Amino acid sequence: MVAKILDGKQIAQDYRQKLKEEVESLKEQGFTPKLSVILVGNDGASQSYVNSKKKAAEKLGMISEIVHLDESTSEEEVLNELKRLNEDDSVSGILVQVPLPKQVSEQKIIESINPDKDVDGFHPTNIGKLYIDEQTFVPCTPLGIMELLNHADIDIEGKEAVIIGRSHIVGQPIYKLLLQKNATVTIMHSKTKDMQSHLKNADIIVSAVGQPGIVSKDDVKEGAVVIDVGNTPDENGKLKGDVDYDDVKEIAGAITPVPGGVGPMTITMVLNNTLLAEKMRRGIK
Repeated sequence: MVAKILDGKQIAQDYRQKLKEEVESLKEQGFTPKLSVILVGNDGASQSYVNSKKKAAEKLGMISEIVHLDESTSEEEVLNELKRLNEDDSVSGILVQVPLPKQVSEQKIIESINPDKDVDGFHPTNIGKLYIDEQTFVPCTPLGIMELLNHADIDIEGKEAVIIGRSHIVGQPIYKLLLQKNATVTIMHSKTKDMQSHLKNADIIVSAVGQPGIVSKDDVKEGAVVIDVGNTPDENGKLKGDVDYDDVKEIAGAITPVPGGVGPMTITMVLNNTLLAEKMRRGIK
């Protein structure tokens, strides 16, 4: 068996075309979605990622701005900038790029974003709504994973799903989303014993721990769906996933590559949530 490759680039491209059509429809009604991103400091990876979001938003016809603050910016100054964006009626969605400098509390910043503009889906209000099944902004990587599965017509109901990693960014939200689709879900972490026995029973594996090669061919049962969220740069700057891709693709039923799998879907879901934010505040279904 050779796995079906879940091509995130192509799926994202198709999804963005639908978003572009919705943006055009909104603009005809006099509303243009706007994404504002706060970037503090000069981290090269963060700058590249933020620029990618800006270009992607503009290709859809959205307005996008980067508020670039100096590395030495105080927490109070970041909060003041955030307050301005919260109160700016032209801004649909706000995203604060992490990591932040040590003098700025990531949690405090997240909690200060207007929940109605929180397109990352990390505000406690939106996390709470997700867990009680209310409409909200879903964190972008987990939402992108669900769109990958949906696009590939992968049946989730009744399946055994195993997640490696329990972060609030990926592990815990994807747990909830898979549960909503009636999967039986297990989260594994650093204290889990006998990880292989859990993995070998899994119909769906999602790995999001940033440990290259943590999932090998011996861990995966034939036909399993393997979603690799890992993106660790090696000594040459090449991104490596958590999954031993070349070996695992020979036994899996479907697999995401790194790069080109989950990554493009994450940026696409930022755009999706920005559009959703604009529609929600304008009372448009």
